Amino acid sequence: MAAPALTRKDFVSDQDVRWCPGCGDYSILANVQRVMPELGVERENVVFVSGIGCSSRFPYYMNTYGFHTIHGRAPSFASGIKASNPDLSVWVVTGDGDGLSIGANHLLHTVRRNFDLQILLFNNRIYGLTKGQYSPTSEVGLKTKSTPGGSIDHPLDPLSFAIGAGATFVARTIDVDAPHLQETLRRAHAHKGTSFVEILQNCPVFNDETWGELQDKKTRAANSLSLAHGEPLVYGAPGERKGIHLEGGRPSIIDLSDDDDPVAKGVVVHDETTPTAAYPFALASLARPDFPLPVGVFRAIDKPCYEEMLQDQVDTAIAQRGAGDLEALLHSGDTWTVDG
Repeated sequence: MAAPALTRKDFVSDQDVRWCPGCGDYSILANVQRVMPELGVERENVVFVSGIGCSSRFPYYMNTYGFHTIHGRAPSFASGIKASNPDLSVWVVTGDGDGLSIGANHLLHTVRRNFDLQILLFNNRIYGLTKGQYSPTSEVGLKTKSTPGGSIDHPLDPLSFAIGAGATFVARTIDVDAPHLQETLRRAHAHKGTSFVEILQNCPVFNDETWGELQDKKTRAANSLSLAHGEPLVYGAPGERKGIHLEGGRPSIIDLSDDDDPVAKGVVVHDETTPTAAYPFALASLARPDFPLPVGVFRAIDKPCYEEMLQDQVDTAIAQRGAGDLEALLHSGDTWTVDG
């Protein structure tokens, strides 16, 4: 008898969700729970791993296996889980502070190794759990409890970081755009290798409206660039269309009429499969207010996964030397007996 199909309710835990009213984490959680039944993975084969921060309460609210680990180390825990059991579907949930400050080194090495796991980085450009200090992604000039005179740090771009580390799948989506967020999650899961997804997320208490011009449907078209593979980089409402031109790696904006052929006018056609990082880097450099902020899949390329190469090495060693004997290994060579 076939097992009944899973629904969103099957992935909702019995824990009370405790985020501030209006937090973007609610939308992300709801959309993750909606997508999970579609992926065809049993709950006992799903693991959510988090570090420290508001976003890191996520495993409590998913009716799957989960680890709420230590600050910034979620990628390392996830790497060990995936290496020891490659059949598991492993998801990392982190924030711009947890993942890109104390956890940046761990995140970098997990990405470069290309484990087949999904990394969801919630970016609200603030430390929310510790009550409003500036984070690695905060804008220059942002006044917070730790920068009363305004931040003088240049912000770190999460996607440039991921691309530089060699991520094979890189995407950006928005907490309140449910259809786009869900499709991005599906694509991230389907990708073979590390999927790095930045989710622009609002903190209504300590950094409200930080992504307001992208979250508001009325202003989204003018301020964001929707990426679609094989389609020209065009944005704006009818009568206000514009396109992105690249020359020598330098982006510029082209004004378009509704009748113009964007490609003929020099607008770039989006190709998420380019083997080198130069093109996705150029896209990641587009930022407000000079350019629209790109949203969608920046990069999706094929590359061997770490856990598969690791298993190949183990299989080769066993074939050449046998399965091994742990007891014999412990008593081989020089040994000592310590008396009490």
